[in-house]
Amino acid sequence: MVRNLLFLASAIVLVDTSFYAAITPLLPDLSDQYDLTKTGAGILAAAYPIGTFVGGLPGGWLAAKWGVRPTVLVGLGLMTLASVAFAFAESIVVLDVARFVQGVGGAASWAGAMGWLTAGAPRERRGELIGSAMGAAIAGALLGPVIGVAADLIGHEVVFCAVGVAGVALMGWALSTPAAKPHAETSLRALARALGDGRVRTGLLLVTLPGLLFGTLSVLGPLRLDELGATAVAIGVTWLVAAALEAIVSPLAGRFSDRRGRIAPLLAGLAGGTLTFALLPWPESALVLSLLVILGSPVIGLLWAPAMAMLSDGADHVGIEQGLAFGLMNLTWATGQTLGDIGGARLGQAAGDELPYLLLSALCVVCFATLRAFGARVPATV
Repeated sequence: MVRNLLFLASAIVLVDTSFYAAITPLLPDLSDQYDLTKTGAGILAAAYPIGTFVGGLPGGWLAAKWGVRPTVLVGLGLMTLASVAFAFAESIVVLDVARFVQGVGGAASWAGAMGWLTAGAPRERRGELIGSAMGAAIAGALLGPVIGVAADLIGHEVVFCAVGVAGVALMGWALSTPAAKPHAETSLRALARALGDGRVRTGLLLVTLPGLLFGTLSVLGPLRLDELGATAVAIGVTWLVAAALEAIVSPLAGRFSDRRGRIAPLLAGLAGGTLTFALLPWPESALVLSLLVILGSPVIGLLWAPAMAMLSDGADHVGIEQGLAFGLMNLTWATGQTLGDIGGARLGQAAGDELPYLLLSALCVVCFATLRAFGARVPATV
């Protein structure tokens, strides 16, 4: 049963993130086609996490109140509609709206899928299973640039309609999979109590941070590579290789956190973020910048699985539905990702890429020092 849930949850997040990440190699060409500034490109990239922010709590509440399967079906349905709209869009407004709707659907899909998985997972394997699902999500981020390159070469209509077909197939799979009915608290009082738990607060913060880091990098990185002469294919390959390494690291980080505690891999991810973002402003060749993205991304990716497992531990401790906890996760991730996409792009346009990169490196230092000082007060498991 757990294996089947893992496969289903992994497939759902893989398809969602592949469509989300397809924008990366397309961003320079779309910027040229629609005469977008860095801020305009940031808005296009950020439309998805903005949608996730809007849909975060409603998606979590839906999973906690109606159940994880209806929530997954709603999310997949919205993703399917968004992919078809993106396929035939002829204006930047339609592209922005399609990305926004995909983000709302993604909030529901993630809350349902991850709540479905963690509710059925043994506590002693929670980090490993979350890490495996995140590995699939990262594999989707790996596949996304390939989809983007294919859309650039073959045409948006064929490629993004195929994404819609995959969404319909996943809806059929979800309908055939048994799901338990919600049984824990879903009230606002329970939500407030959850935010009083140290594991929940720390987990949410350390999901927000990599969203902020990767959001900034996903806009400034491709644009800088394009300035340095990299093609859309080269940009896609850079993110493909980086995501491949991240997909390998994530399950290992989750398994390690089950056995040795959540804190150590989180500290390693924060140290990696500090170093990577301190170095990102300086490369003057596309090859050097690509290598830095490839090597830095999986180290930052160490944060995902332990942070989500810590959040899930806290949800169990305070007695709220896992779907609601992952709805909160969607909300905080979307906050970080949106600030990275728009704020990082805006700062990069106004003051150069050095400012957002170095500010984020400093933020990683602050988080590292805080977690190092107070981490012992955050229990590793329930």
